[in-house]
Amino acid sequence: MDIALLDWLVIFIYITVVLAIGFWFRKQAGKDMSSFFLGGRNLPWYIAGLSMVATTFAADTPLAVAELVHDSGISGNWLWWNFLIGGMLTTLFFSRLWRRADVLTEIEFIEIRYSGKPAAFLRGLKTVYLGLILNTLFIGWVNIALISILTVLFDIPANQVMWYVVAAMVIAAVYSTLSGLIGVVFTDVLQFFLAIIGSVALAIIVVSSEQVGGIPGLKSGLPEGSLQFFPSIDLTGGTGEVATTLTVSMGTLLAYVGIQWWASMYPGAEPGGGGFIAQRMMSTRSEKESLWATLLFQIMHYTVRPWPWILVGLSAILLYPELTEENARLGYVMAINDFSPVGLKGLLIVSLLAAYMSTVSTFLNLGASYLVNDFYKRFIKKPEKFGTESESEQHYVQISRICTILIMVLSLYTTTLFESISEVWMVVLEGTAGLGLVMIVRWYWWRVNVWSEITATIVPIVIFSVVKFVWVFEFPASFFITVGVTTVFWIGATFLTRPTDPEVLKSFCQKIRPGLGWGPVYKKLGMEPEQLNWGYSVASLISSIILVYSILFLMGKLIFGFWMESFIWLAVALFSYAVLRVALRKVKL
Repeated sequence: MDIALLDWLVIFIYITVVLAIGFWFRKQAGKDMSSFFLGGRNLPWYIAGLSMVATTFAADTPLAVAELVHDSGISGNWLWWNFLIGGMLTTLFFSRLWRRADVLTEIEFIEIRYSGKPAAFLRGLKTVYLGLILNTLFIGWVNIALISILTVLFDIPANQVMWYVVAAMVIAAVYSTLSGLIGVVFTDVLQFFLAIIGSVALAIIVVSSEQVGGIPGLKSGLPEGSLQFFPSIDLTGGTGEVATTLTVSMGTLLAYVGIQWWASMYPGAEPGGGGFIAQRMMSTRSEKESLWATLLFQIMHYTVRPWPWILVGLSAILLYPELTEENARLGYVMAINDFSPVGLKGLLIVSLLAAYMSTVSTFLNLGASYLVNDFYKRFIKKPEKFGTESESEQHYVQISRICTILIMVLSLYTTTLFESISEVWMVVLEGTAGLGLVMIVRWYWWRVNVWSEITATIVPIVIFSVVKFVWVFEFPASFFITVGVTTVFWIGATFLTRPTDPEVLKSFCQKIRPGLGWGPVYKKLGMEPEQLNWGYSVASLISSIILVYSILFLMGKLIFGFWMESFIWLAVALFSYAVLRVALRKVKL
């Protein structure tokens, strides 16, 4: 790929700006751990919300969408569109609770919810599991995408491309190490706008090109069924491999829409909130701003971002008929290579680099927060070993910066263990199947104890390994087995072991005010549960999900000129918005 001097200048300016942001916030981030990992709990809701969007705007996402639409048309996106259900559940039921918990990390939550040495053990276990294993898997996942991008754009030999990944990670590690979360989120905002501008510009140029012929040419040239928004259902029980539209069995549909969103720990869509979503919710200024930040994320994530990627992916079907299922993801990068004029090419490269760095910097900071707050500070060098609080906080910030670099190194190693994004996705999705339900129920049922969560964390890893590699079951059968066995085991563990210490339950109840499912604890406290109108709460959940989906479909129908269907989706959107406003007012959200 030939890159002009102007394009290199654009790339250089971008790298300079993000590094400058890191240096600008280094003193503010270095005050204490709250500043380094939560931005001092003072982030405006729109900054926190856009940061969530930018983090999920990873370098792998445009490539993954291009692959999905190549293989299954627009309907292939239901592979990730289904996570909106869990996302809205987090927004309306958990965002305020996370902010109310007043913890530094989601893992610290364990010891305010559970009691005794088993709770300490689980906290240490989750530090290794989330901070080192899953976190480095997520970064490795994004690194694999960057390797594909660099290979196509710059024609870098396979034996050299890893060095370029190292360089990109070092840049992200430098500014996240210097500035902590506050620098990460402000670079995220910049990177979000760069990424969305780049993807929209590319979509316009590619679709309007002579080879594609605009929207009319796209509609007439694509295989039949490519523009369907909903999958076809195979009632015969087969998996239905159809290149023009996603055809799924009833079992696969049930897995996607009925189970996956609450059962598995997918980054950015953790059931009940978790990972960087929980971190951003806890970094806002109030419970209300936590809710608005998460709501902004759900809307932007599902309605604004997908269509430029989908349009380029559909265009790639016409432009590059030689692409197969194995390399379809490269269609997006090939379009950048072939259709970007001088100057814009640099911006598009920057947009992908920005998407990459926003994700990597977040996971570096998040992983360091687990290692320092939930392992080093909790088990190795406790605050009482220091003379003053200021001395301890400064020490922990320094260790946090060291841990950020450590996670970077481990992530580079993890990258070498996988050859495709789908491999990592399979491990994460099915290796956590069943854990998600505990993450939801622990907030609303006092009887869930530490053994419930320990069981739900370990069992799916074991069952997934057996089902996938010994019995050799494929999805969705492997997924159903893992979820089912895990659920039976953790519910059994709950009733076969003693409840959490009553004093811990009382303290949690007073602090979080969870309401439903905590009647016995409230009775002992002589308190009335926080009243929540569950009818209107459920109405707000359903109407918000319908609202976002209807906006998503409305935008698509407008783009492709399906005017009558556009009016229908507009009416659905307006009606669901009206219901949502009334419901939110009734539940006082």
